Amino acid sequence: MSKNILITGSSSGLGLALCNFYLEKNYNVYGISRNKPEISNNNFTHIAFDLSKISNIKESLSSVIKNIKDIETVFLNAGVLGEIKILSELSIQEINDVYALNVYANKELLDILMTMNVKNSILISSGASKTGYKGWGSYSLSKAGVNMLANLYSNEMENTKIIALAPGVIKTPMTDYIRYEIDEEIFTSAKKLSEGIVQTTEETAIKIDNFIQRIDEFESGTYIDVRQI
Repeated sequence: MSKNILITGSSSGLGLALCNFYLEKNYNVYGISRNKPEISNNNFTHIAFDLSKISNIKESLSSVIKNIKDIETVFLNAGVLGEIKILSELSIQEINDVYALNVYANKELLDILMTMNVKNSILISSGASKTGYKGWGSYSLSKAGVNMLANLYSNEMENTKIIALAPGVIKTPMTDYIRYEIDEEIFTSAKKLSEGIVQTTEETAIKIDNFIQRIDEFESGTYIDVRQI
């Protein structure tokens, strides 16, 4: 019997790479995103929804998600960077907009999933949740929230292994924006990213799956950086 995978943010970037990776392994893949990805595979089911509409998540997605039986792994991958700017110029509304999608949307999805048979739930985090780079206020605050969200739900979803996973630096429009459009004299993290290792989304999907194969070695509710294992 084919295993079932659920992936948010499935239309591009890491989410799309994860979809393609597990489809190649003959999994049944369910992808949630606003736009339908360019995937032609009978094992792929697209669930069209804008996860920034936080108040509608449970009403719109509960019955759809609960129809997926025995989920092997959920990847809560959808997220947004927000604008890189110093904190004094960052409005509360801007922080809230990033926090809502990166944290509250995952909270609503976990509430749905906690009544289901889910083996693993991977919340995509970031090294920025641990290191407060100048300009990354909204993103760092939200990813620190993701880490704690995983920790808190691990105490309530005792039959699901929940991990906040930092996948490393990936070549996506988000990181291209940081590396090529940000003033690296003001925001030195841009230069650091440019000089460091940048993985393709396909390489990252393989590393994440390698982690999944070892997931029993790690305690539920913890933060893991794939570059450090």
